[in-house]
Amino acid sequence: MSHIIEMKGVSFSAQSRVLVRNLSFRFEEGQAVALVGPSGGGKSTVLKLAAGICIPSEGEVLFRGVGIGGMSRQENLAFRREGAFVFQDAALWANQTLFQILELPLRVHFPDMSADERQGRIESVVTEVGYRRELGIRPAELSMGEQKLIAFARALMCGPRLLFLDEWTESLDEKAAQRLVGIVRRMKGEGATVIFVSHDPRSIRGLADAVLLISQGQISFRLTGEQVADDEDLERFIGLGVA
Repeated sequence: MSHIIEMKGVSFSAQSRVLVRNLSFRFEEGQAVALVGPSGGGKSTVLKLAAGICIPSEGEVLFRGVGIGGMSRQENLAFRREGAFVFQDAALWANQTLFQILELPLRVHFPDMSADERQGRIESVVTEVGYRRELGIRPAELSMGEQKLIAFARALMCGPRLLFLDEWTESLDEKAAQRLVGIVRRMKGEGATVIFVSHDPRSIRGLADAVLLISQGQISFRLTGEQVADDEDLERFIGLGVA
């Protein structure tokens, strides 16, 4: 199995504080890896580094063997089309309608798509994720759970093969959360790669082929797929500071 994202000796600092320290790991194509750990341990920063949202202070992140930091505009655009990120706080643009937010990725990555095709794609995806309200409103009119549904729908809009998910089921009721987990599980079954941050053992057990415990900006412990499926191992892992 080939690796799709490789982190080589990656460190990251912000405001004179080291958040990630000399981290190296290969994320294999078609697998799901959960990043867990205590609050402030660096798991969301690791996710953003893997996605090219944060640029390493030291080291390198590669996508299919090409350094993200040195990509050409076209290479970076192709990477952004194949990958999609869901932020923990949804990160929706406050001054745009939900429809405009969902339409933008299609306009950027599929400029030849007609208005009717964009409309159809948006309606199909929001139905799939379970969003039921109108799309002409702005994010401030939504609950946080509804914002997370729109953020997830935005991530699915271009049919990504690489998903970066930061607590993407947080603030959702159990039914909505399981719907999204089911969508991700289906996509993984179709060959997508998933890297996600979660503190929910059910989501981890339902998706992960491996689990990394991120603490003090480093990988301090790993679970294999067999250990993830073992209730005792996963519960012990939670005891190390996952939640």
